[in-house]
Amino acid sequence: MRLSPRIINWLVYVIGLQPGLWTFYLGVVDQLGADPVKVLEHTLGEWALRFLILTLLITPIRDLIGLNWIRYRRALGLLAFYYAAAHFATYLILDQSLDLAAVGADIVKRPFITVGMAALVILTTLAVTSNGYSIRKLGPNWRRLHRLIYLAAALGAVHFILAVKSWPPEPLVYAGIIAVLLLYRLLPKRRSRRRVVAQPNPRG
Repeated sequence: MRLSPRIINWLVYVIGLQPGLWTFYLGVVDQLGADPVKVLEHTLGEWALRFLILTLLITPIRDLIGLNWIRYRRALGLLAFYYAAAHFATYLILDQSLDLAAVGADIVKRPFITVGMAALVILTTLAVTSNGYSIRKLGPNWRRLHRLIYLAAALGAVHFILAVKSWPPEPLVYAGIIAVLLLYRLLPKRRSRRRVVAQPNPRG
């Protein structure tokens, strides 16, 4: 039996949320090591970055391989936002105990948190406008606004790099992938090719 796109879309959400739920469960049963809050915070942030990369990969996959998964791009983008929001909530509630003054001071004084907050603000804006009403209301500006996902991804990678104490390869790999995807987005040949292909569904 072939699944409908709507069902597949919901499956993307269900499957995509599993890593976060599983990590939270491991924290509840005390299986995240000596610093469970840090592990939970790091894991949620990393999954946000992964889903941002998956969202940005949708267009190159369509252009280069011919697989059109545009209709699932919104689900992936919202998953990136959910993980980023959960990452911040973990920091706010479990790490800082809802001390808003301390959080405000961190945002001002600690560059990696400043950059991370900028990425979260962008993702929140994109999530809020990721609906049919916003598409109709904003018109052509909707596409321009949602190109900020590239900036959010770049800021997320910088946030990851600045947050680590040393220089492990993992955040550099994420940054490299995002840099390649951004360069692909800027390719002149790709822009000229998109003028002749059908416009993708903006609700994807």
